[in-house]
Amino acid sequence: MKYAVVKVNGAQFLVQENEEIEVERVDKKEGETFEISEVLLLVNGDEVKIGNPFLKGVKIEAKLMKNFLGEKLHVYKFKAKTGYRRKMGFRPQKSLLKIEKIVH
Repeated sequence: MKYAVVKVNGAQFLVQENEEIEVERVDKKEGETFEISEVLLLVNGDEVKIGNPFLKGVKIEAKLMKNFLGEKLHVYKFKAKTGYRRKMGFRPQKSLLKIEKIVH
C-alpha cells in the first residue's frame, strides 16, 4: 500500500493514488495537472520515508477537477447583558483535487 502525507495551502492531507481530496482553493485552471512538492511522509509497503520537513525528490502529481464554494459557515458575535448580537456567514472557496500519481 502506497500513501503519502502532503501539505497543500497550509493544511496536511493523507493521500493515495486515484483519490480525490477537498482543499482550500488552488489558483489553477480546471483540468490542469500540477505537482505538489511539499511531501512530509511517504509509505511504500514496508518502506517509510520521513521528511525534515519535506522529502527531496518526491512529488505528487495532482489534477484540479473543479473549483467551487463550500458549505455556508455562520459566525456569531454576542455580548452578555447588553443585547448585542450579530450574525454573519460566508461560503469558503474550495477545490477538488484528484491525486494521479506518487512519484519517488
